[in-house]
Amino acid sequence: MRLSEKVVVITGGGSGLGRESALLFSAEGAKVVVTDLSADRSEKVAKEVTAAGGDAVWLKADVRVESEMTAAVDLAVSTYGRIDVMFANAGIGEIGFGTVAFDELTLENWQAVQDTNLKGVFLAAKAAFSAMKAQESGTIVVTSSASSLAAYPGFVSYTASKHGVNGLVKALAFDLGRFGIRVNALCPTHGMSANLPLPIDAEVLGQSYEEAMGPWVKDHAAMPLRLNRPPNLRDNANVALFLASDESAYMSGVCLPSADGGTLARVAINFPDTPGVLPE
Repeated sequence: MRLSEKVVVITGGGSGLGRESALLFSAEGAKVVVTDLSADRSEKVAKEVTAAGGDAVWLKADVRVESEMTAAVDLAVSTYGRIDVMFANAGIGEIGFGTVAFDELTLENWQAVQDTNLKGVFLAAKAAFSAMKAQESGTIVVTSSASSLAAYPGFVSYTASKHGVNGLVKALAFDLGRFGIRVNALCPTHGMSANLPLPIDAEVLGQSYEEAMGPWVKDHAAMPLRLNRPPNLRDNANVALFLASDESAYMSGVCLPSADGGTLARVAINFPDTPGVLPE
């Protein structure tokens, strides 16, 4: 098992990639602390983990509140004796989800996105560091976004927050490495949760955008790589698992595109699909 006996705290663990990772990490031997802004979601996922034979506890925790991130780490240590992995996964999308013009973007909405997506990662990492420093070991995994590598149109606040996340990951890799702590991020393009634009009390769909859109027609796929199924949450959870496991023991400061399908390999120029034929 790739995470045998490791203790993992997951923020935003009540839905989407956080929930998928909680189930996957547990199946790989981890003891999981599921945290989410929704108590109902946190508890439900913890029960799903235990029903599948795993070991999990849960806590309602807001990544924007330092004391609540500290409480999440304290719960891991008091329950399991240590923390090996902090998966700082919680995040929100752009307010209005790309429909608000830049000159109509309010400071309040800008700040709401930074508070969750950037400050939330900082507070999760800070809380984990206090325990990991004493252990002289630990791994911090962060959910960033492909928008940290190429801007999403209309997602000004979100794109800025995720670029900040990548910078934070690189800075922490320098500062925490001497304590045996490594810090990495996955930057998903496709296969992300269809719950992201929905309110927190919405039904947990357990699907990616591509799955939720209906029957998969690979010839119409948005990415160059065309497989016989759509990208899904597990595709990204597998990357998170790799970064959390000892398989990536000497990786730190890396921001790794996941479920990209070749999207970031393209340019805006409309080249033909046929190799060797230049555009007129």
